[in-house]
Amino acid sequence: MSNENSKQTSNQSINVVIVPQRKDVLVAFLLSFFLGPLGMLYSTVIGGVIMMFVSLVVVIFTFGFGLLITHPICVIWSVVAANSYNSQQAAQNQIINQ
Repeated sequence: MSNENSKQTSNQSINVVIVPQRKDVLVAFLLSFFLGPLGMLYSTVIGGVIMMFVSLVVVIFTFGFGLLITHPICVIWSVVAANSYNSQQAAQNQIINQ
């Protein structure tokens, strides 16, 4: 028996694509609705930090009444950020698969 037959080498390459998980828009909505800027950290960390600062300033100067404006902004921003993240991930996956 020849030793050459048992030493076959494989020239196949394996492509591994790591796809991050999608962010659930409903979870983003619920977290931001119940937790405000803290809940935004799920969908957008920078947005959550910005809105924590803005909400703190607004609370101080309006005795809390300004939260009637900043809280809905947090909810909307969180949902838009989660949806935008999912769209970007889908577009990147489409580019990789081509």
